[in-house]
Amino acid sequence: MKILHLDTTHPFLGKKLEKIGFTNHYDFDTLKSDLKLSSYFGIILRSRISIDKSFIDRCKNLKFIARIGSGTENIDVDYAEKKGIQIISTPEGNSNAVGEHALGMLLSLLNNINSSSKEVQNGIWKRESNRGFELKNKTVGLIGYGNTGKSFAKKLIGLNVNIIFYDIKNIKKDKYARPVSLNYLKDNSDIISLHVSMTKESNGLIDKDFIKSCKKPFWLINTSRGDCVIMNDLIKGLKNEKVLGAGLDVIAFEKKSFEKLTVNENDQSSLDYLNSSSNVIITPHIAGWTQESKIGLVEIALEKIKKLL
Repeated sequence: MKILHLDTTHPFLGKKLEKIGFTNHYDFDTLKSDLKLSSYFGIILRSRISIDKSFIDRCKNLKFIARIGSGTENIDVDYAEKKGIQIISTPEGNSNAVGEHALGMLLSLLNNINSSSKEVQNGIWKRESNRGFELKNKTVGLIGYGNTGKSFAKKLIGLNVNIIFYDIKNIKKDKYARPVSLNYLKDNSDIISLHVSMTKESNGLIDKDFIKSCKKPFWLINTSRGDCVIMNDLIKGLKNEKVLGAGLDVIAFEKKSFEKLTVNENDQSSLDYLNSSSNVIITPHIAGWTQESKIGLVEIALEKIKKLL
């Protein structure tokens, strides 16, 4: 049984797959249209290629597609499942990393850690203007309470915050957070953090109407997908101080592969504004990109592949 790897992953995965009887083929460069697909039992990828209907129709013997990471928006999941192809994703493998990164960005925003450090590097020593805020007694609203949302909640629970969440699924209260309506979350949150998959509902979720409808000024954290936030609407919110600050591990200007930015002239001015803002932190889609998660993601994938045999 042959498996086609379309993106680099931890070498642990290939070695373990060989031990259970698979043959690994690696192709990180061939264009999607030129790939020979008919003989493969499985495909493993991250984000280099989108798997659409025409791609799936060329896969005559395919039994599974494994997406190493969270989110399957680059796969036509419905069509694949109609064809009897199992879809595997591995959000459990990097949820702890994402939760830690979100907490790090939040603490830095509230306490001006990044911005004041840059000032000191430039010979500026200001204390009063860098007076921060404590998390204690703040309300953190999580939009999405899957693997990463719950991971973030677990890390927040010891900081004496009130944690609420909104999720389109009927997820019950646990010892970390309680479910609320989206309107309640917008009325009560001091911090709003996104932990959602990329769907029609989450695309452009944080826009001018959302920001305007929030009762209190809030800090925003986004470790989900860049397209969940309308950049120009966020900038307007920052300018009118309805958004107190933003920690963005993902931005709308990323390519679908997440490896580069695609920035036109208008986008560049928006990116320049965000980069020059002391209350904005942007990291290059690395929240789930730790040394530990690199192997954690493929360990989860391996266990799920084994269950198909």
